[in-house]
Amino acid sequence: MPQEKSVLVIDDDKELGELLIEYLGQFGFAVEAALHPDQGLAMLRARKPDLVVLDVMLPGRNGFEVCKEIRRDSTVPIIMLTARGEVSDRVLGLGLGADDYLPKPFEPRELVARIESLFRRTGEVKKRSSFRSGELRVDLDRHSAHLGNEPLELTRMEFQVLSLLASQAGTTVDRETLSAKVKGIDWDPLDRTLDVIMGRLRLKLGDDPRNPRFIRTVRGVGYLFVENVVWHE
Repeated sequence: MPQEKSVLVIDDDKELGELLIEYLGQFGFAVEAALHPDQGLAMLRARKPDLVVLDVMLPGRNGFEVCKEIRRDSTVPIIMLTARGEVSDRVLGLGLGADDYLPKPFEPRELVARIESLFRRTGEVKKRSSFRSGELRVDLDRHSAHLGNEPLELTRMEFQVLSLLASQAGTTVDRETLSAKVKGIDWDPLDRTLDVIMGRLRLKLGDDPRNPRFIRTVRGVGYLFVENVVWHE
């Protein structure tokens, strides 16, 4: 029988913590809750949980500061809870190293889905070193890409965008998430940097935006990698 995954909830809402301990427990997760960020960080160091659910609004210091401190020496997956669900909060959290975000109020079942998805994603990413999609071959370790037999000369940001979209093939990735995850892009609704990167990437892939083989624009939301992706270790 596989060992149950452990989850640490850092949130000053005692009732929510108790609810999540009981609810997530029904899905096989071992859950502990901390009401104060200092207590949460101490529990993180002592217990070494498999995932952290971190609220933005905390006493003493906010969740962004706590996230930054966690990332100094830990790669534990982090889901941030944002009371307002504002773009600025999501981008800041993702930029500091959070893996996902969930605006409050939320349905506990949605948090379960996010946790399960994140465990699948982080478990797979550790094993992945290359992928193939049709004629496209990408080696993450060597930072190289080929289309057919021709090498693709991709910039660092183009390579990051392509790899991120491929890692979530079949799922639309919104613009603010792309901007937060790709180093060197600052999210601004009026900034066209991401559009320029996508245009250059599509040109190198020989991708027609009107009839894309690889990357489709989802208007008003973001981008979707449409080809089947086969990953290799």
